Amino acid sequence: MNNAPTYSTVTRLVTVLCAVWLTAGALPASAQDASRRYWSDTWRGWHFYEDPEPDGGEGKPAAPPKTVSPAVPVPVHHLKAPELAAFERLQKNVEETRNIAIMQPTEANVRRYMELESQVVERASYFADVAQRVAWATPELDPTLQGRPVGAKALEVFEKQQLTDRSRSIADLGRDHVLFFFYRADCPYCHAFAPTLEAFQARHGIKVVAIGVDGGPMPGFPDARADNGIATTLKVTQVPAVFLAQPFTGKITPIGFGVLSEAQLLERIALVSTPQSDAMVPGTSRLIGRLSVSP
Repeated sequence: MNNAPTYSTVTRLVTVLCAVWLTAGALPASAQDASRRYWSDTWRGWHFYEDPEPDGGEGKPAAPPKTVSPAVPVPVHHLKAPELAAFERLQKNVEETRNIAIMQPTEANVRRYMELESQVVERASYFADVAQRVAWATPELDPTLQGRPVGAKALEVFEKQQLTDRSRSIADLGRDHVLFFFYRADCPYCHAFAPTLEAFQARHGIKVVAIGVDGGPMPGFPDARADNGIATTLKVTQVPAVFLAQPFTGKITPIGFGVLSEAQLLERIALVSTPQSDAMVPGTSRLIGRLSVSP
């Protein structure tokens, strides 16, 4: 039996191959590329199970239409006072004129700036005169009547009244407070300060407890006691030192170090004994328990 293909069979095969070739040439480039990619990465195995990559246009959710928000009306601000506008113009003019004079200090530039500055000084002087007249006519706005006076006679009366008031308040304070006086027997400043404290105790009625850091005596304080560790607790590293103490509560507040005058003692004790003192500097006072002040 003859198995050779007949002419008609060969003709049909050539026709089919040509049709396939023509069809492949007519495919778009993207399809050809996909085909090439398919056959070039067969090492991935049965990758035809993978989901196809999403197409650029199809399957993409449509973007929601942009909504145009209505225009919000801008509030109309109050117009600036003409005086403020004039002040800003003057301020800007002075600054610019000064900067020009600095960068180019010609005679004309410097003169222009000095003339403008003279106008500003004149305005400020006029304002000061008006403010002074207002203060004279309004006692609560007069700075010379607030706090410490400036006149010599008024200052003398003020200091005398202040001394009386502070002495009275310290006498009241002495009912349950004492002054701790830390000293050393070999300290000349302590010996110079001791008479002031002795007189202060007699005049204002607050007891002074002398404590010798080195255990030595101090003239004027025959009941002076040796340190029992309280100086270490209070971190007293410099003498003379004065502390205000309330034995019942154990509250101790530093008054000062070194030689102080009677006026300084009055002022400082009056200040630290006010209710606001702890709020101002809360870290200065300490509580160390009940204290014994009896000799």
